[in-house]
Amino acid sequence: MIKNSKESGLRMGLSSLNQLLALLTAAIFITGALPAWGQKPAAEKPAASASQVSPSASGAGGNGKPYKIGPGDVLEVNVWKEPEASVATAVVRPDGMISLPLIKEVKAAGHTPTSLQEDISGKLAKLIRDADVTVVVKEMKSEKVYVLGAVKKEGPIAIQSPLTVLEAIAEAGGLTDYAKRKQIYILRQEDSGQKRIAFDYTTVIRGEHVEQNILLQRGDTVVVP
Repeated sequence: MIKNSKESGLRMGLSSLNQLLALLTAAIFITGALPAWGQKPAAEKPAASASQVSPSASGAGGNGKPYKIGPGDVLEVNVWKEPEASVATAVVRPDGMISLPLIKEVKAAGHTPTSLQEDISGKLAKLIRDADVTVVVKEMKSEKVYVLGAVKKEGPIAIQSPLTVLEAIAEAGGLTDYAKRKQIYILRQEDSGQKRIAFDYTTVIRGEHVEQNILLQRGDTVVVP
């Protein structure tokens, strides 16, 4: 009888100890989850505004240089939280201007998207405090090269993506039977003047001197004698 009493007391003691340990574990967990004394919970990071998100077509052009807007390009101009000042489609006219609400005429041609954002923001400053402007080039129609001479379809070619000499010739329908394939050249206007770049079609399509198959830049002219 005494033995049974001792065993019962021992079981009760172990049960009490287990309950105490469980309470201590729960207290430690809760304490760790709470902020330190006097410390405020961390605030959630606010979502990036429109100006902090890189516009999809406001970076570099096909030649790696900042893209410059030109006539024919289609822009989207968004003023953060100001729909009455925004426009979903603004076509750059031949005179380089676009029409916008509130500030009317703005010169877009010659600007990069970033510099145009700054210009529009400055013009809106008298009407909207700290105007947050985003300019996206939706369609790049001003970036063109020209293919002339012994090709099946002479004329301008829009640069929708990086374009090589071979790709431009293909866009022009390919060479005619009378083309002088080894004497093709590219005319490029640079600050120092016009530059002439040789292109040997026969060699390049054989996989030799592939460095001649350069990426074309806005305004380049491929001449096929």
